[in-house]
Amino acid sequence: MSSDPAPSVNPFEFNACEETIHEIYHFLDGELTEEKRRVIETHLSQCQPCDSVKRFEVELRQVVADRCREEVPKDLRERIARLINHELDNASSADGAGPRREGNASAH
Repeated sequence: MSSDPAPSVNPFEFNACEETIHEIYHFLDGELTEEKRRVIETHLSQCQPCDSVKRFEVELRQVVADRCREEVPKDLRERIARLINHELDNASSADGAGPRREGNASAH
């Protein structure tokens, strides 16, 4: 959490924009005090350039989140599940308990 002073509400003050942009990541991550959050929300509602920066960052985060959700191929999940089951069976056999079927890994 940042300890810098809250940005000015005056959208035409350069320092207000500079401070808002400096805090934008903390703002988007929900890491600001309620008071700082309100001040930045007010500034963003009155300053189109700063609001554009915020919207860009929100969109960028969404694109990154969407692109990082690759589905693991079904055959790979099944192969990993078989290997885990094989290891569980070997571990159970080694300690004399016999094959262990409950709690085996499954390919979801």
